[in-house]
Amino acid sequence: MDWRTGDTELRRVTHRFLAEAPGLIESFKFNVVVARIMELVNATRKAIDSGPGKADAAVREAVETVALALSLFAPYTAEEMWEKLGYPATVATYGWRRADPTLLVESAVTAVIQVDGKVRDRIEVSPKIDSQELEKLAMASAAVAKAVGDRTIANVIVRAPRIVNIATRP
Repeated sequence: MDWRTGDTELRRVTHRFLAEAPGLIESFKFNVVVARIMELVNATRKAIDSGPGKADAAVREAVETVALALSLFAPYTAEEMWEKLGYPATVATYGWRRADPTLLVESAVTAVIQVDGKVRDRIEVSPKIDSQELEKLAMASAAVAKAVGDRTIANVIVRAPRIVNIATRP
């Protein structure tokens, strides 16, 4: 089965997990790894229900990744999954897969715009956007203009590409 085909968003989630999990395990952050497994399961379920369906190659890749990860925390469940996927026993003998670096590159990020500490808007921007451009986009937002109203802007803090915080005074 060609892994390069299939739902790109699910593949991104899968490979983000593959990139993060080994470091989290090495630093004994097992609860975070379990949370990431749950995120991967949820993304897989979403792809099956509303996306390409269970026959998609990306779904198969994600399910195999879940089985490999579960072998650390729930070995009996992982073995049963591995067997149902058609592999010979035992899942513990299979190595951790490598993340595809091309799938780890973000094409867009969501920038949060706050006015006086309250989220007023979210915009999709390039991860390489500079602070001035992000501030310009934030100031052009209708939701921000409504929130600022007739108050004076006292301070603008920009942490590109993720957040713009606008402080006002009466």
